[in-house]
Amino acid sequence: MNDEIVSVETVTGMIEAEIVRGLLEASGIPVWLSHESAGTAYGLTVGPMAQVEIYVPRAHESNAREVLRGYREGTAAADEPPG
Repeated sequence: MNDEIVSVETVTGMIEAEIVRGLLEASGIPVWLSHESAGTAYGLTVGPMAQVEIYVPRAHESNAREVLRGYREGTAAADEPPG
């Protein structure tokens, strides 16, 4: 079994990261977030310390990228699977 996770997106701030996580999880994709904890502690919303990496299992990478493409284009629908 391949347990490798891959980064599919970098967003700015935990608010957007949680939106993206919710969208991906609603599409059946497991998600992990990685961020600099100091950015959260200080409430930073811009710059490198506010960046959050979105990770998914490699097996879900292409579906995640398609969902994210829809999110960026404003056409995402969480109740409709990609493809």
